[in-house]
Amino acid sequence: MIWFAAYLALGAVAGFFAGLLGVGGGAIMVPVLALLFSAQGMPQAHLMHLALGTSMAAIVFTSLSSLRAHHRHGAVRWPIVKRIAPGILFGTFAGAQLASFLPTRPLAIFFTLFMSYVAFQLFANVKPKPSRQLPGAWGMTLVGTGIGVISALAAIGGGTMSVPFMLWCNVKMHEAIGTSAAIGFPIALAGTAGYLVGGFGATGLPDGSFGFVYLPALAACVVMSMLTAPWGARAAHRLPVATLKKIFAGLILLLLAKMVHGLI
Repeated sequence: MIWFAAYLALGAVAGFFAGLLGVGGGAIMVPVLALLFSAQGMPQAHLMHLALGTSMAAIVFTSLSSLRAHHRHGAVRWPIVKRIAPGILFGTFAGAQLASFLPTRPLAIFFTLFMSYVAFQLFANVKPKPSRQLPGAWGMTLVGTGIGVISALAAIGGGTMSVPFMLWCNVKMHEAIGTSAAIGFPIALAGTAGYLVGGFGATGLPDGSFGFVYLPALAACVVMSMLTAPWGARAAHRLPVATLKKIFAGLILLLLAKMVHGLI
């Protein structure tokens, strides 16, 4: 019951931030799940795979709840979702399949440098060129593929990249957050499929696992995250853009601290 209560609390926090910032919540769920799984004595060899897979599966439901709330506020730009989704699906599934054996240290270094630049731009409120627009169909597919691969390999929600990308292309902040919530749904679907397939045949997984998804943790996180994601979405539409940018930059810096810690 103690572990189940911890999963409920984690789902509540992750769901609120998913709705508030348009992220999937994986940045919060993955490190906490890894700590909880380790404390429960789960096999070290599969600890991160279970945390990643369970987080991705939870994001399926979190992002669905979040995107519905943002859609009611008219903040989802569905043409962007439609154009970026093919690349997202391909990149995320491929990244999840490769996560078990592809070297992640160089990727983590690249991500840290890139997101440091993004955080600086958000804190400094750097304005994009007024003429800059979203790329064409092929460009959106390539961007989606990159977001999907990094989302799966670096254990982050796509919002940490899709929101800055859309801001850079002159999409309004509230629309970027709402659209990112919708983009998170295909990321979560493809990522979950990848971790389910990757976990089939793995030995030593704890009871209650389905592939690399730990079902008891998934159920508890989903129950609470679907309740709190709409609260976060409502808060997002009441806060000023400058405040949202600083909150988002702060979340990025927390992510960077987690990744740098993993490099040491």
